[in-house]
Amino acid sequence: MSRTGDPGRPAPEPLRFAYGTNGLTDLRLSDALALLADLGYDGVSLTLDHMHLDPLAPDLAARTRRVARDLERLGLGVAIETGARYVLDARRKHHPTLLDPDPEARGARVDLLLRAVRVAGDLGAPAVHCFSGVLPPGEPAETAWRRLADALGPVVVAAAAVGVSLAIEPEPGHLLADLAGFHRLRTALGDPAALGLTLDIGHCQCLEPDPPAECVRAAAPWVRHVQIEDMRRGVHEHLPFGEGEIDFPPVLEALLAAGYRGLVGVELPRHSHAGPELARASLRFLKDAERAASEGGVRC
Repeated sequence: MSRTGDPGRPAPEPLRFAYGTNGLTDLRLSDALALLADLGYDGVSLTLDHMHLDPLAPDLAARTRRVARDLERLGLGVAIETGARYVLDARRKHHPTLLDPDPEARGARVDLLLRAVRVAGDLGAPAVHCFSGVLPPGEPAETAWRRLADALGPVVVAAAAVGVSLAIEPEPGHLLADLAGFHRLRTALGDPAALGLTLDIGHCQCLEPDPPAECVRAAAPWVRHVQIEDMRRGVHEHLPFGEGEIDFPPVLEALLAAGYRGLVGVELPRHSHAGPELARASLRFLKDAERAASEGGVRC
């Protein structure tokens, strides 16, 4: 019998699990990739940052080629993430943003995203993750929304040119904080095919009105990248699996039913000190949850 319970339908392909390098910052990138391959991960969510693949390095192209060889040798897929805290500003976390009132500062963030798109194309990554940034003090929201659309327009065009999706993430506390915000931006840009969604399952638990599994079903047509971790309602804190409130088998069941074939990347950016062990435990948890999903979705 198929996983869906219909003997006439084939079982969906298993999900492809990854781990974020922002949770392995104490490891060299080559060591992190080897660890994930040894543990049995299908891929890596690669944050462009100075300690791994520095997007501002003058020899970025050569470094990217070395990473491409490592990924191919290890059999790992990849998604590109751009959430490095201090990659552009050594003193202000996640600055400058796409909403910065200073055009030159905004341009630095746009340039980072364009670099990320080129890296994604060179690595064969299907998606580049990004986010909007926090509304600057004193700025009208309407102005910020226009600024966001204007900034992302050329990035979407560049992504389309190399066959990559720009997958923006609704981030608690940011201008684009939820799924409604994603649809607002999508509409403002004319619904381009190259604009997709990074769906963070913990963020769904944190602030969306619907449960995470319902968020997956509602957002499925636009999801190009998935981040996953545990979380509690109303508290934006990324937690190891089992320490929050999320019922994971229904979430994974919804992803399977949607036919999602991108990476499902564990995101624990504040737990790098325990990265290798958490990577091991996280994959075991997710595999157990996936099995539970196929058997009826008991809580894991």
